[in-house]
Amino acid sequence: MLRIAVFFAGGVLLGIYQPDFIPFGLAIGLGVFGSILFFAFRFFLTKNQLALYSGLSGLLVIFLLGYSRLIFFTDSKKENHISKIPDPIEAYEAIVRSVPEEKVKSWKVELEVVQAKTNHFWKPVTGKLLLYISKKNNDGVTWRYGDIILVKGSPQEFNPPGNPGEFDFKRFLSFKNISHQQFVSIDEVQLIRETTDKGFIYYSHQARAWCMKKINEFVTGKDERAIAIALVLGVTDGIDNDLQNAYAASGAMHVLAVSGMHVGIIYAIILLLFKPLNKFKNSKWVAAIVSLVCLWVFSFITGNSPSVLRAVTMFSFIAIARPFGMRTNIYNTLAASAFVLLIYNPYLIMSVGFQLSYLAVLGIVYLQRPLYQLWEIENTLGDWTWKITCVSIAAQASTFALGLLYFHQFPTYFLISNLFVIPLSTFVLIGGIFLLGVSSISALATFVGVILEWLIKALNWIVFKTEALPFSLINDIHLTIFQCWLLMGILVSFILLFEFKSVKWLYAAFSLTILFTIIQWNHFSTNVDQKQMVVYSVNNHKAIEFIDHGRSYFFADSILVNDDERIRFHIQPNRLAHGISKTDSDARFARKKEGVKYFDWDGKTIAWIDDKNDHLPRYVPIDYLVVSQNALHKSHLAKLNVKQIIFDGSNSKKYIASMSAFAVMNRISTYSVFKEGAFIIQ
Repeated sequence: MLRIAVFFAGGVLLGIYQPDFIPFGLAIGLGVFGSILFFAFRFFLTKNQLALYSGLSGLLVIFLLGYSRLIFFTDSKKENHISKIPDPIEAYEAIVRSVPEEKVKSWKVELEVVQAKTNHFWKPVTGKLLLYISKKNNDGVTWRYGDIILVKGSPQEFNPPGNPGEFDFKRFLSFKNISHQQFVSIDEVQLIRETTDKGFIYYSHQARAWCMKKINEFVTGKDERAIAIALVLGVTDGIDNDLQNAYAASGAMHVLAVSGMHVGIIYAIILLLFKPLNKFKNSKWVAAIVSLVCLWVFSFITGNSPSVLRAVTMFSFIAIARPFGMRTNIYNTLAASAFVLLIYNPYLIMSVGFQLSYLAVLGIVYLQRPLYQLWEIENTLGDWTWKITCVSIAAQASTFALGLLYFHQFPTYFLISNLFVIPLSTFVLIGGIFLLGVSSISALATFVGVILEWLIKALNWIVFKTEALPFSLINDIHLTIFQCWLLMGILVSFILLFEFKSVKWLYAAFSLTILFTIIQWNHFSTNVDQKQMVVYSVNNHKAIEFIDHGRSYFFADSILVNDDERIRFHIQPNRLAHGISKTDSDARFARKKEGVKYFDWDGKTIAWIDDKNDHLPRYVPIDYLVVSQNALHKSHLAKLNVKQIIFDGSNSKKYIASMSAFAVMNRISTYSVFKEGAFIIQ
């Protein structure tokens, strides 16, 4: 299964990174031909030849199966996909495919389009999109999974990243087959009919909603409710940023995502309960059946999230193999579960959770026991502490490089926090499940809710105290994908050095370390040790940043400056790449005259106008003019001596189009961050 899973995953990755490498029809044809060869070899080859040639042909078929499955799974490859409709869409009918999620100014819901109206005619259409419904004159969205709605207007494709280093949200959503979005008011949407096809997923969402209602009913504190719902059901929407940051800084973030640890705890409890029955003949079969039922019920009430599906699938293989008396190889089991999940959804391979989960389990399986055997402790408490420590070290070591790549930070005190967080979160998980089981008995449920709340208070207290320790979090770590692979290679080389006691693995680790250092040095010389000016593309906001050898001078509107989430998403990636250690809003090269800001930057003059009452000097040479909030008048254009005008994200699209046309007439070059992304002078 390990070989099969690796080759299938290889085919999937080829389909993701090179979707047109092999035509779909040719891939199917080659797969059929490979299958024929596989069976032909078994009839005509000798035993010595059979293993090689039949193995190669069989694995080629698996590889092509992975590639074909990815192409077939991708909605945008279909002829009637929403992205391939040439005419403007007037309206469309869609199925609700998620629970409405509340945002600051809107409600977000995922839709699956079934038909669209173009040129007054309806036609079948496929594709998924995100619909944002304004909260204005809107008390809330009550749609449920499977409801059919009618939406007026035309959805728009997601834009690629507009700023350097920015997270590619378009690509991220493409892995979920979501390609479009639309912002509407409540009067542009109409419920056609409630769902009649109440299938598995519908009832799963309803079960999760019922569980959330019961936890909210019996757990009173706001933060405690949010943590209880996250630990038991995997829903993290209610956790505020401060609490989430505290869990990240303490290295305890993994407990908030219901995954392998939680499912493993449930499975271990089931086996513990059935241990006294082991002397009976069919007890293992009973335990296996009960385990499967309990695990999949747990997956059902958590809304069948990908992380839970991964873990439940893996433990299902273990549970099924156990009553047969088979010695299950855990690597084979992991590979089998990954293979099944990738057949179900090949894009799971690009999920951060999928990658971290399998790496963590591999690390624990391979490294935990050798680490544990290094120190034999006779004391029970000491032995238990050392076991948890070894598990933490193994999981952190295996996911270390990937964590740096995706999150750019490292929790220094993860060993200390996990000693308390893992057992406490286990009790919270068990208590939460017990609370749901006794929720019909109000007095008992209230008592359990109080205990649960105090357990979570203790958990949160430990997390905040760990975060408050000096140097609790090393952040702003810049790492490329290639460097991530190099770190993994260094780790594997050291593991193999101790495994095989061969000095060649030490040479390999040393060589990879030298290469990593050279790349890092090159990054500092080409990215950090330089000057740059950026006009960022942030919708409805103005933002200019001057970077000078690791120092930043940032000028933006007050709303954006205080919006940590937008700064983190749009601005921080570029700062990370340039090693920004300090940000300032007071610069010696900046001056203000008659409302207009001027920047004398690296031999160039940059002017910034953001108010219609500001007065630009006539015919004075300016290299770049940054315009904000529709501040520039058409009448000014003929009197300007400007090489290029840059329209930032605070201008309206209509204004930009109009002003650009007039600027061209006056032989002035223009640049719109809306259309072309951030404006950069290197």
